[in-house]
This record gives sequence, C-alpha cells and structure tokens, in this order.
Amino acid sequence: MNPLVSRNPAFLNRELSWLEFNARVLHEAEDERTPLLERLKFLAIFASNLDEFYMVRVAGLRRQLAAGVLQTSADGLTPAEQLELIDERVRSLIARQRHLLHDVLLPLLRRVGVRIVSVDELDDEERTRIESFFDSQVYPVLTPLAVDPGHPFPYISNLSLSLAVELRDPETGSVRFARVKVPKSLPRWVPTGKPHSYVPLESLIAARLDALFPGMEVLACYLFRLTRYSDLEISHTEEPEDLLAMIEEQLFQRRFGEVVRVEVQTGMPLHLRELLLDELRASEAPEMAPLSEREILEPGPLLDVGDLLSLASTDLPEHRDPPLIAVVPAELRDASRSIFDVIREHEILVHHPFDSFGASVETFIESAARDDQVLAIKMTLYRTSGDGAIVQALTQAAQRGKQVAVLVELQARFDEINNIAWARTLESFGVHVVYGLPGLKTHTKTALVVRKEHDGIRRYVHIGTGNYNTRTARIYTDIGLLTCDEAIGADISDLFNSLTGYSRRAEYRRLLVAPANMRQRVLGMIDRETAHAMAGRRGRIIAKMNALVDPECIEALYRASAAGVEIDLIIRGICCLRPGVEGLSERIRVISIIGRFLEHSRIWMFGNDGAPEYYFGSADWMPRNFDRRVEVVTPVANVEFQQRLHSVLDVCLGDNRQAWDLQTDGSYVQRHPGERGERATHRMLLRDSWGANRDSGIFAVPASPLANAGPRPMGRPPSSSAAFAAIVDD
Repeated sequence: MNPLVSRNPAFLNRELSWLEFNARVLHEAEDERTPLLERLKFLAIFASNLDEFYMVRVAGLRRQLAAGVLQTSADGLTPAEQLELIDERVRSLIARQRHLLHDVLLPLLRRVGVRIVSVDELDDEERTRIESFFDSQVYPVLTPLAVDPGHPFPYISNLSLSLAVELRDPETGSVRFARVKVPKSLPRWVPTGKPHSYVPLESLIAARLDALFPGMEVLACYLFRLTRYSDLEISHTEEPEDLLAMIEEQLFQRRFGEVVRVEVQTGMPLHLRELLLDELRASEAPEMAPLSEREILEPGPLLDVGDLLSLASTDLPEHRDPPLIAVVPAELRDASRSIFDVIREHEILVHHPFDSFGASVETFIESAARDDQVLAIKMTLYRTSGDGAIVQALTQAAQRGKQVAVLVELQARFDEINNIAWARTLESFGVHVVYGLPGLKTHTKTALVVRKEHDGIRRYVHIGTGNYNTRTARIYTDIGLLTCDEAIGADISDLFNSLTGYSRRAEYRRLLVAPANMRQRVLGMIDRETAHAMAGRRGRIIAKMNALVDPECIEALYRASAAGVEIDLIIRGICCLRPGVEGLSERIRVISIIGRFLEHSRIWMFGNDGAPEYYFGSADWMPRNFDRRVEVVTPVANVEFQQRLHSVLDVCLGDNRQAWDLQTDGSYVQRHPGERGERATHRMLLRDSWGANRDSGIFAVPASPLANAGPRPMGRPPSSSAAFAAIVDD
C-alpha cells in the first residue's frame, strides 16, 4: 500500500477506508456466488455510492485545498495528498467496474435473456417501435443547445447525462459543438418490444440526432456527466432566524455547486475533453480549485451505472435472492390483544428485516393513532417513506384530536427536499412539526406514546437503530425495543422537551444521549474495561457499528488493548483504527460484513468482569455522532434480550463467507469457508434470527415488491438514499 496512506501510524485515513468499503461492495458484484441480478444490483450500488462520495467528501477536500488547509484528519495527510491517493484508488476501482459490466455481467445477462442493445442491433419490428417512441415521447422533450459566441456554454445539472455533439455546417465547412441533455423525466432503458430487451435512452437520441440538427452533418457524439458539490453548509456557530427557509435556500444554491468530477464516455477525443474542461473552468468561481485532467474519469461506454438498479428487479427469480419472509414477533401474534397490553406485560425486542417492521413498529404507531386512551404521540423522523403507514397514522392521530409532535430532520443528506415536502403535509393535517436544532442533526430513532390508563398516565417508547422507513426496514438490519419502562419513558420525555423547547438537560436516568453524555459514558466504559484488565480481571469489548472514526475513542481502545482487553469490532464501513499493531492494538480485531442486507444496527457489549452490559441505538463512534448530533442509545437490562443481542454478535464474528478481516495496512481480506461448512451471517439470520427456528407458518409476512420480486418500470431507480443507501448513512 502507498506509504502516504498515513503519516500517523495509529490511524487509517477516513476517505481511503471508505473507498475500501465500496471496494467490498464491488466485490459482491464480482463474486460468482452472488445471484446474477444481485450482482447487477451491487454494481449499481457501488456506482451510486461513488457519486455521493464525490459530491460530499471529494468536494470537501477540494474546497480545503483551495482554502490552503494543510491538515484536517487524524492520520496527518493533507487534502492534496488525500486527493492524490483517492484518484489512484478510484481509477483502479473504475477499471474493475468497467471490466465487470462490459466483459462479464452484460454477456451473462444476455445468456438469460436480459439485453441492453444498440439501435443497430434491432430488427425491423423493434426499430419501428423505437422510432415511434422517439417521435412521440422523446423528441418533444429534447432541447439542443449550441455553443458558439452567440450561445454561451449551458448550465449542466448535477449527475445529468449529456451528449457532446460535433457538427459540420456543409455550407461553410465549419465545425460546431452542441450539447443535448438526456432527459431524466423519461425511462433510461427503453423497451424494444421483446421481453427484457432495452435500448439506452442516450443511444436512441444519438441515433436520431439528424432530427435535432437538420441540414447539419453529425460528425460524432459522446456521452458525459458532471458531479457537483452537493453538501449543505450549515453554520454551527450562527443560529438562523428560520431554519426551514435557510435549508430551502441552500438546496437551491446546491444546484450551482462547483464541478468536482467529469465522467466521459470511452473514446471521447482529447480536443472535446479539453473543450469541456475549458468551458467548465470558465464558469467556476476563481477561488475554487481549478479542474484538471485528474477530474476526468472514463467509466466505459455506459455512464451512470447506478441506473442499472432498475434492471436488477427483472422478474427472473432464479437469478435473484430468495424472497424475504418477515416474521411477526411471537408476542404480537394474538390479533385480539392490544399492543399496549402486550408491552405492559413484557418488553419486545425486534430484529429487522427478519422480524416484521409492519407488525411491530408500524402497528405501534397505528394503534396509538386509533386508541382513544392515547393522549399524545411524539416522534423523531430522519429518513422516512412519506407515503407510508407511519406518516398516515400521524395525520390520522392529529385529526382525531391527539397531540402529535414530530421532529423532522431537514439536514438528512439528499433527502432534504422529500423531508420538507411531507413535513409540510404533516403540518397541513395539524401535526406540530419541529425542524430540528440549529447546529445539531437529530439522528436518533425514537417514538413516544403517552396513554391514559386505569392506574394513571403511562409512557410507551420505541427506540431503534433504524429509520422509520418501510422500504429500508426490508433491506437494513436494525434492532428496536418497545417498552414502557418508567425511567426510559421519563428520559424520552425529557429528550423531546429539549428538542421542542429550551431544555438544556445534561443528565439522563438510563439513556446515553448525544451530545449531552454519550461521549463521556462510552469512554468511561472503555476505561472501565481497561481498569479490569490492569487489575487482572477479565476485560472484553464487542462493538458493532457502521463506522469508527473518533480519535478519542480509538485511543481509548488502544489503551484497553495494551492493558489486556480483548476487543472485537464489527464495522461495516469506515474504520480509522489500525488493528494488530504490536504494543498498540494486537488484541483488537476488526471485521466488516457485506451482503444481501445493509448492516445498520449498532450494538455494544462491555464485559465488565462477568457482569456484561449491552447497549444499542442510533450512534456510531464518530465525532459527528458524539458532538454534532442528537443520538440515543439505550441499555438492555433484560437477560433474555442480552442473550439475543449476543447471538447476533456471535453470528457476525463467526461468519466465514460475508466477513472481511481488516489488516494492519488498511486492506481487507475476505474469509472463506474452506473445508468447514459455510457460515454466512444473513443466511443464518434469515433462518435463525434470535437463536430459534423462524419457521412460523401463518405468522410469516411477505416483504414488499421493492425488496424481492416482480418487475418495476425500467425508468430511473429510486435514489440511493431512498432505496439502498445512505449506504454511507450520514
């Protein structure tokens, strides 16, 4: 590995660690053991992830470079060094993507009847159909834009596909340049009339350029795509007068963010590349880092590979994962009983997507909306499906006269527009909507139901690791607790008071809450394990998270390892801790689980010399989670639930198929079963989520078409933030 990967040997670089995560996603597409259409899905996810990485992380580094910032990361690398290393790694990954798509997956798809074809490959019947579609649906939408002294280079929106067209005027012999945008409002994959056969929209447009430029000679055309800076710039020191208005203004300005990447179709000649760069440089603000050849990438003949996500839903069950069957938790199978009666008798711990989200979390909110004894419902919403059962239940509750308060996080990355739209819908039905706290994202996943009962007021609470989103609840692994514990209920009430009012509470009875007390509590528990080990007692830590970045936590883990604490970390994505370094981290092991479901749950276990403590919640160990977000993590005192959580950790640690071991140099090595039987985390959890057979007969709930089966229109896929992602999960 390049020696510049880290100047401080104690830390791995965050950006390079994320790229290694995305390389593991790409590997799922390369792995022949993965069903064919699932391989296509992972390739699309890889490409969408890379888009977001450039829009936020690379764009941020370029801004730091332009501002003269010399160091921002714990590993000691400068922005310039990081950009150089990122470029080197991305180009190697793009080469793998290009080979995989064009030399492996597309030929394999043809063998099973799924074809992406050019117009030249169509027979007469298909050509007639395609021509008719162009004339009636495509041509009226197109707007060719000339570039000459009288027509300045047009604004090109973020992630849009464009054709760079070279033309010759037969009368003068002069060569002209024009840009034609490929409309996002039309399907990317145009059906030819034969089953599972499509022409890319840009290929259809390219074949009919004569209709757009009559009388001109079309010399050539090449596809290109721009990526722009797309993060929001929210001041953490200045409190805006109107947070909603400020976010809306930022969303408008984001459309005009500087260009950070230019993707061009293979074969685009040098003079066209230079023309694009020259025109784009001229439109940039002078204080920004200038574009160069380094910002140009050639993904291959096909750009915007993320659009292949829609083709991955093709109705060929033999080339997809078996359908997911979500199970109704045993405690909720008696339909005649109120969910509140059940929770009052026994807390409920659920593990999605294996346990039905609809039968547990959605039922909890829907029941609260209908129940005449319920006085108030309060929720935090970070990412949600605005047309889902939960939002509908909240509007119904408000209409029935209940007090309904919802904190909507306007800064949920790339979901801001959706969140604003459905938040206003909630307000129109009488829901009291709060738009978060200035300087803090509200990332916690909590709901509170206040109910009047025969013995007084009782608070029912849901605390989870995942968003209240019916779609992601079928593809993310998440833990949730339904409880009426008095201390937890009082803590959640205090939390909501701080979110909607002016409370500055710093102490909570049971919960770990960021930014109030979580950092101190986590560091304290790590240090306690260190003290146990130094005193000759048992020290043990297991932590499952999306990311580990916080330098203070990493240094505390190093101290614990040096003292003798055995530490296992299950980190799906970014990990800046360097394991296996003699005298520093030799007792720390790090694995990453990549597979069918997005590993999203955060579970912590501190051994405490034989009296273990378990926690789960919304926070990773990152500076943003500890210091710049509202997060909630709950302790789990129920011994049965502790055993369930430990069973999940055991399954992950014992994985020999989906697990990757982080090496000391920052690389990852995938485990292989060898002669032993295969132990793949997601297959095992599908069969045996809580350590008991899940064959529940009538209590099985089929998952939605989004997760499993049935063709979808071959249009633009949902954004990664809506479907698979936030696989970076900000």
